[in-house]
Amino acid sequence: MKFIVSSSALLKQLASINGVVTNNPVVPILENFLFEINDSTLTITASDLETSMITELPVEAKESGRIAAPAKILIETLKNLPDQPVTFTIDEETYTIEISSSNGRYKLSGENATDFPRVPVVKGGSAIEIPSNVLARAINKTIFAVSNDELRPAMTGIYVQLRPDNVTFVATDGHRLLRFRRTDISTSQEASLIIPRKAFTLLKSTLPSEATAVRMEFNQSNAFFSFDNIRMICRLIDERYPDYENVIPVQNPNKLVIDRSALLSSVRRISIYSNKTTHQIRLKLSGSELQVSAEDLDFSNEANERLTCQYDGEDMEIGFNAKFLIEMLNNIDADEISFELSTPNRAGLLMPLANEDNENVLMLVMPVMLNNYV
Repeated sequence: MKFIVSSSALLKQLASINGVVTNNPVVPILENFLFEINDSTLTITASDLETSMITELPVEAKESGRIAAPAKILIETLKNLPDQPVTFTIDEETYTIEISSSNGRYKLSGENATDFPRVPVVKGGSAIEIPSNVLARAINKTIFAVSNDELRPAMTGIYVQLRPDNVTFVATDGHRLLRFRRTDISTSQEASLIIPRKAFTLLKSTLPSEATAVRMEFNQSNAFFSFDNIRMICRLIDERYPDYENVIPVQNPNKLVIDRSALLSSVRRISIYSNKTTHQIRLKLSGSELQVSAEDLDFSNEANERLTCQYDGEDMEIGFNAKFLIEMLNNIDADEISFELSTPNRAGLLMPLANEDNENVLMLVMPVMLNNYV
């Protein structure tokens, strides 16, 4: 089997799916890309058993064939070659791959393609189309709050709820919760699925920056995404997601409106003086003033700042993890934010004062117990 392809075009396609390939996989064959040639089209597959990504590109070839090619050495070789046509010659009996370029010849050993796991096919499922920029935004707004706790597998993915009037993406790690909703995307039949973090991370890095329709199909066990010449299939997390709607407090009489960048800068500075284990900072609200403070008793470090704000509610003090607040404030685009609170031991709601068109972003953060109230 022999084919000729542009080195830079091949590298671009390999780089787009290389994130799936893991070091020390369960099955050694998964350290390879699967190369398949049919009708002068090279189809490349990468898989880790849970997630598979497939891409295609045209090549010059007169015959069909399959080979598993080692991912790491192949990418390293192509990265260091100038852009030029390269010829791949494959011996299907010894699984030897020879790459010829104007610089020289490179020989590497491949593996039998029949050992590569079959990619699941989504049959009889439902489908929806989402613009790539909307999907990328939904992933960016939620993925940082996904849990790492393997004992609660449902929370290690992003929960996607499809409804006749909106699509909702939810992520939580038990300390904070992110809900991103779009009202301009809908589906005729309701469905909900949990997409693993790795699948969405890979998808985010390959989504085109210009608006492209991403087709998403799914059944009970797998989700399938396709756009341009890229396809991705991932196994869904088969668990029950927590009832997040019940966690969001409804009665929040204390409302704070403040400039987002001013609060973010203040929390960043104050957090330097917080305890390195708890990252606890204190917000003290009274009248039109917000006092942000922190102390680390172990090292006698303390800091406080005063900010002007609009506050409607009772005077109160509440503690938060500064790391969580910084991440959440970083993920809001609006100039002003609204912070809705009820009591110092109940969750606070953080949201942009004005949402983008067809979009609703809600962030929930649990407080940390301050030592001056029980």
